[in-house]
Amino acid sequence: MLRDEQVQDIVVIGAGIIGINVALALQRHGADVLVFDRTGVGAEASQSNAGAFAFSDIVPLATPGVLWRAPRWLLDPLGPLSIPPSYALPLLPWLLRFFRASLPDRYAAGLAAQAALMTLSREALERQVANVDAGHLLLREGQLQIFDSEQTFRASLPVWEERARHGIRFDLLHGADALAKLQPGLDPRFKHAGFTPDWLNTCDPAAWLAHLAETFRQRGGRIERAEVVALKAEENSVHLRLSGREVQSARQVIVAAGAWSHHLARTLGDRIPLETERGYNTTLPEGAFDLRTHLTFSDHGFVVSRINGGVRVGGAVELGGLRRPPDFRRSQVLLAKAARFLPGLRTEGGTEWMGFRPSLPDSLPIIGRSPHCARVIHAFGHGHLGLTQAAATGEIVAALARDIPAPIDLTPFSANRF
Repeated sequence: MLRDEQVQDIVVIGAGIIGINVALALQRHGADVLVFDRTGVGAEASQSNAGAFAFSDIVPLATPGVLWRAPRWLLDPLGPLSIPPSYALPLLPWLLRFFRASLPDRYAAGLAAQAALMTLSREALERQVANVDAGHLLLREGQLQIFDSEQTFRASLPVWEERARHGIRFDLLHGADALAKLQPGLDPRFKHAGFTPDWLNTCDPAAWLAHLAETFRQRGGRIERAEVVALKAEENSVHLRLSGREVQSARQVIVAAGAWSHHLARTLGDRIPLETERGYNTTLPEGAFDLRTHLTFSDHGFVVSRINGGVRVGGAVELGGLRRPPDFRRSQVLLAKAARFLPGLRTEGGTEWMGFRPSLPDSLPIIGRSPHCARVIHAFGHGHLGLTQAAATGEIVAALARDIPAPIDLTPFSANRF
């Protein structure tokens, strides 16, 4: 049964950080936009992430040599990267693509594509901040990337060289005193770090998204709670079947449903190797630690960020799908490490969280038209960089929807690349 006799101009599926950014960008160019989400605005991975705009993170996860390092990581079930044994077999096709993406030529191509998207992302965010008056929600405090030893620091130098080649500003620091000037209270065992001054954070990712969503509504946009279960291409429209058997018709549809997007894409015939990075964190209340800058502990796969006067400790990657219950031992391990690395950290009163980050084997999102239906545009698979790349993704999708050239080459982001 048709839900509405009138054909909607554009429907965006997903009210997370990507979907709302896409909706805002489309709206700015005159589109009448309706957003559907099964759980509401920012109820999934966008709700409680680290709040980082990580423009310097241009290096794919699948780096050359990862095949030889991965077994060591996987032996630790609570380490920076883990796969539950019962999920290893279903994950095998994704892992094979992941290892293939680490081949030198593919890695180089992926890095170049990611760098281009990051440059656009930085510029697009500044445009968005001005457009929606969101400067009060930004922290411009940079990021300190910390290494355990001189050996791991030296191993990171090729990455810093790539950053320099792509115009990313940074300072390399040596000695506990140099690090302490940027972050007092850091354990003096740490003597090597890189500081990226142009790294930004939001003081609250949930408030950031809520502000964007409210701006969208105030400008005439609609957000409705409804689950889209299938898409069907028609001659002059797309039919969206909802869970209550109703059907909404639209001229164009944007799939931005995060970790659930591949299920919708499959109803059109698009088979996307999307997996789920399950990320864990603990948010500590105000007064837990005097954090001066975003901290990344590179050798341990976690970060410490400032959230509403408190501190959020999170990270690690668990490739475990959508159905397994959370294993909060992971967040507890991260918090215990943070307490060792920041001896003054007060760890009581924290709130644990786990979110699903949509991940593709080559670390690049899918942004572009569906191979099976030109009226459907995919915008998902940003992994842990959804917040970072959301404004740019919105601008790209808005260009595609208007049939004008995208601001960057979208070939590396095509759904056909797998």
